[in-house]
Amino acid sequence: MISFFNRPTGPDLEKSSTGVKLTLNQFFDDLYFPHAKATKKQPHHDWSIYNKHLREKLGRYQLDELLNPILDVWVREQVVNGYQRSTVNKHIHLVNRMLSLARHWGYLPAHNPQQENLKRLSIGDHTQRFLSADEIERLLSACRANQHPFLYLFVRFLLLTGARKGEARLARWCDVNFEKRIWTVPRSKNGRSRRIVLSNAALEVLSDVRKKADMLMLPSEADDFLFTNPTTRTAYQSFYASWFVARDLAGLSDLRIHDLRHTFASLLINQGVSLYEVQTLLGHSSVQMTQRYAHLAPDLLQNRTEIVGGIVGSSHF
Repeated sequence: MISFFNRPTGPDLEKSSTGVKLTLNQFFDDLYFPHAKATKKQPHHDWSIYNKHLREKLGRYQLDELLNPILDVWVREQVVNGYQRSTVNKHIHLVNRMLSLARHWGYLPAHNPQQENLKRLSIGDHTQRFLSADEIERLLSACRANQHPFLYLFVRFLLLTGARKGEARLARWCDVNFEKRIWTVPRSKNGRSRRIVLSNAALEVLSDVRKKADMLMLPSEADDFLFTNPTTRTAYQSFYASWFVARDLAGLSDLRIHDLRHTFASLLINQGVSLYEVQTLLGHSSVQMTQRYAHLAPDLLQNRTEIVGGIVGSSHF
């Protein structure tokens, strides 16, 4: 096994940049993935991507053999085989990350014009899906009819909070302050904690979740998950199987779970809530991330411009 403790150092470091022969599989297994487990929140995503899309195709190549012609063919084959460009971009990100670390750690030269980082594929304008009031009713009706014990409550909770599915899936009872009506996410997507303000309707959902847990004789103490899998008695790995059935029954086959978060934002903005307030409620680190929703309230923005028009337009100089 390769480790940093037996790699060349000192005068041999320059030699190691072009002389140490590691295959990509060796580099991933012995160096990259141990590093990812120590530094990344969800290293299992890298493990899954690598084993499914890189290990067989690229793993046998030595690091210094992974030149752009080989990598470009690998990218092209994925597109030809029907993978979404956004999915291929995730695979490209992992390759670029590994090559960058190989350079940083001295296993590759600092610069090689034949081994530049791969460019991400263009995916065009970001498409967003927002549910109408009728679609929300159809979706919730289909979720309620589903046999999954928590699907309806899980989906309703996401719609009422704008939370990410992973935040809700891993939420524990101790994270919720019912008196202050605050749900604290210990670690959000950006690596920091964030607070989610709970409405009366969201609190009612949590009350129903506890009732359901009691009915199924599931634990609901402080350290227990809100949505506990009755079979494993721990957090659900996902809700996808039941979600796909429910959304198709509702005639919403193009809907993603993440679109519930978009819907939360769109409902707020169309009721006149400011982008800054929506940014705070969604936990976005910058207003640029929230700006994508600005187009949802053109009439509201028009009315805002009339405020200045009323002042300037009435003045005669």
